Amino acid sequence: MSAPISNVRPDPDPVLVDIVDYVLDFPIDSTPALDTARNCLLDTLGCGLEALTYPACTKLMGPIVPGTIVPNGAKVPGTSFQLDPVQAAFNIGAMIRWLDFNDTWLAAEWGHPSDNLGGILATADWLSRSAIAAGKQPLTMKDVLIAMIKAHEIQGCIALENSFNKVGLDHVLLVKLASTAVVGQLIGLTRDELINAVSQAFVDGHALRTYRHAPNTGSRKSWAAGDATSRAVRLALIAKTGEMGYPSVLSAKTWGFYDVLFKGNAFKFQRPYGSYVMENVLFKISFPAEFHAQTAVEAAMTLHAQLNAAGKRVEDIKKITIRTHEAAIRIIDKKGPLNNPADRDHCIQYMIAVPLIRGRLTAADYEDSIAQDARIDVLRARMECVEDAQFTKDYHDPEKRSIANALTIEFNDGSTFDEVVVEYPIGHKRRREDGIPLLVEKFKTNLARRFPVKQQLAILDVSLDQARLEAMPVNEYVDLYVI
Repeated sequence: MSAPISNVRPDPDPVLVDIVDYVLDFPIDSTPALDTARNCLLDTLGCGLEALTYPACTKLMGPIVPGTIVPNGAKVPGTSFQLDPVQAAFNIGAMIRWLDFNDTWLAAEWGHPSDNLGGILATADWLSRSAIAAGKQPLTMKDVLIAMIKAHEIQGCIALENSFNKVGLDHVLLVKLASTAVVGQLIGLTRDELINAVSQAFVDGHALRTYRHAPNTGSRKSWAAGDATSRAVRLALIAKTGEMGYPSVLSAKTWGFYDVLFKGNAFKFQRPYGSYVMENVLFKISFPAEFHAQTAVEAAMTLHAQLNAAGKRVEDIKKITIRTHEAAIRIIDKKGPLNNPADRDHCIQYMIAVPLIRGRLTAADYEDSIAQDARIDVLRARMECVEDAQFTKDYHDPEKRSIANALTIEFNDGSTFDEVVVEYPIGHKRRREDGIPLLVEKFKTNLARRFPVKQQLAILDVSLDQARLEAMPVNEYVDLYVI
């Protein structure tokens, strides 16, 4: 007969304690991190503004009960909605992620740390409006930037050594976790309350990755992060009431997260929490494409120009070899029919075929009107992915963090083009000098989709000035984006 399980309540798991102590006590004084966070803020909001041009996204926006307006509630940028912070977080999180165009972090687990902005901005805006109504001081945008840096760090550092996708869980689990921690700090949880809140994030049900993979790929992947960050706000508010937590939520035998969902393995860590992730985050600047394909799309754009210069057509292509890394093969190497835009923007072959044919890749190129071009599937059928062991090694190397792809085209007449290799995408830290001006232009383009010129200029005036942005009350900045 087995020994009974002790009912002595243990100390909190060290993973919970480390997250909470980092959020409450670690000072953020890194100028590169704060500057990158500002650029991340602009890019993330811009991605959301572009998503508002798609009815598939906007049908999910607004209050749960139509017509509801919450006094002192959080406003949703690019809209006229003013909502409770939980629903506002869902709205902002869904529009941010809809087009798969915001920042990316690649490691043992991948994801999009700026997804956390949904919960951060909604909570900070609501708290600021409530403070002003009570005659108190609002939060500033520097508070938002610091919360972004810390959310990036929690999500990214756990992702470095721990693969949730390999056990079938989606990376938005880490969005829920990171958002719970930083939102809990914003709303003033004590240390014990914050440990309780973070434990609740692990106890919660977790999203399966099935909506990202064949044969079930679908649009939930575009609102899953909104769901996660809004759930985090809800959990933080529950903890604020004094609701208890679960100290050994990870390590409890049989019933804890490790045994139930992580094959009995404890989390591993490569580095302590600091500001590493924000400083090294990857921006999607040129193409709304799953990040493992960004360099492949850049290579395809180069080859499109070579095709035109050589007077060749895509119909002349016999074979395309894609030399790539293991993660790309596991996630986006996809044969057979593609059923919707969410399916197409996670297919490396599709993301190569469109720029080879059209010399571009935009969010609109995943829609049915473009996908019906028969040449795309013909080209897809002629592509083969081959893993390069060095590419995979460099992908995991913390000093390189490359996302390499190489394309070789063979023609029906037996001729070939020289292989085109791109190791680092334009949004990589190693290409910041080239990338940031393009990121700012992307932001300007997205502002122009939604606002008249005067409003665009007002947003840009403060957004491009680090000191002015950091000092600005959150509610005043969000008001700049109201329709």
